[in-house]
Amino acid sequence: MSPRPIAFPTLKTTDNEFAEAVATLKALLRFDTTNPPGNEGPAAEFLARKFRDAGLTPELAGAEPRRPNLVCKLPADPSRKCGRPLVLSCHLDVVPADPARWTHPPFDAVEADGCVWGRGAIDMKGFATLAAMTVLAIRRRGLPLNRDLIFVAVADEEAGAELGSQWLVENRPDLLGNDPEYIVNEVGGFTLPLDGKRFYPVQVAEKGVAWLRLTVRGTPGHSSLPSEDNALGQLGEAMARIARARLPWHVSEPARDFLGGIARESGPLKRLFSPLLLHPLTGPALLDRAIADPARRASVEAVLRNTANPTVARGGSKINVLPGSASVDIDGRLAPGQTAADLVRELRAVLGDPTGGRFDFEVLRESEAVAFPPDTPFFEAIRAAVKRHDPEGIVVPAIVPGFTDSKNYARLGAVCYGFYPLQLPEDLNFAALFHGDDERIPLDGFRWGLETLLDLVVDFAGA
Repeated sequence: MSPRPIAFPTLKTTDNEFAEAVATLKALLRFDTTNPPGNEGPAAEFLARKFRDAGLTPELAGAEPRRPNLVCKLPADPSRKCGRPLVLSCHLDVVPADPARWTHPPFDAVEADGCVWGRGAIDMKGFATLAAMTVLAIRRRGLPLNRDLIFVAVADEEAGAELGSQWLVENRPDLLGNDPEYIVNEVGGFTLPLDGKRFYPVQVAEKGVAWLRLTVRGTPGHSSLPSEDNALGQLGEAMARIARARLPWHVSEPARDFLGGIARESGPLKRLFSPLLLHPLTGPALLDRAIADPARRASVEAVLRNTANPTVARGGSKINVLPGSASVDIDGRLAPGQTAADLVRELRAVLGDPTGGRFDFEVLRESEAVAFPPDTPFFEAIRAAVKRHDPEGIVVPAIVPGFTDSKNYARLGAVCYGFYPLQLPEDLNFAALFHGDDERIPLDGFRWGLETLLDLVVDFAGA
């Protein structure tokens, strides 16, 4: 049974506000902020001008002049201030796009088929626009606030955030209010249609990172002779094993809340089946039967175990020389409670090298998973805002396999939620748009998100 039509929003965006939002989105998409090299400065300055025109005082700050972070504070009414800052955070850099694979050029911001197309439309210039327009709408309407509202557009998120959120936290926490209470970030808030219902996952946790380098040693020599320990051959076999491996289940509390929350709303059979899927002994065997769609199955599996994908291989310098060593970089993601050492142990088991005699692992980067409580007043405000704009919408806490700026903001003691409200048609594969070809944002869903985010902020932070 299909859901009934969505109720008309309780807080409306005017046609002029929506037109400005679409124009702002298109302008941001036309700035090529591919990282590397980034070059977020012109996009940040564009938004800064909009804030200055509204009588606000934005600040551009960062380690590199061409790659600043933009921060703009809308102060609370001093006579009504009663809470710590609320931050709306986005990033302005984007991943590379191959124009030959796109229907429309990725930096032309073409409007077609009810969508605006462009690299960053989803990740994450769309939310940059929603957040900026929310601040501007509150300012222009003269709505008083009970806490400071801070807009942040950072650089460098797609390459690790060293110049972005990490730099702000370590060098200018004052720009974030020093001790913000809540930060709204990616990933979540979009429609997830399942079993005739509309779920809205709100990110409360994200997996950790373990970037590894696996090195294999061989005997160098002339490649005209047979070789039993060709380093590249050994590396190829190791990569194939790792790529095929399905590592053990590690069911965290955020994963249990996410998948269990969906199961509770999806009928008695799934409610009964959910504990078996989440059990480390029965879950791996049942997953293929439980979820037929490969993309959806991969998304679920990713939050239930550590993952490791070979991404960059190196070895050899000349066609007629056997290399003495070969290596591959591995993008590992860690379930909550897991470490890089845990992942290395699992990979050694896959390779049949538990003692480390054949393969060398080096940890290039490690950061632990982060998780935030879903039982806060602000999470309930998110749930209420979604209900006001979609009475049949079901909000569930979620964990995502990627990392975001939230891992840095957590160091300030802030509770971070991924809530990027977008209402999406059922036939749009939203997950594939992240870093994918033909990234685009549906304008109807974009307007719904603009109204929902504004409603949320005014409801929670309005005086």
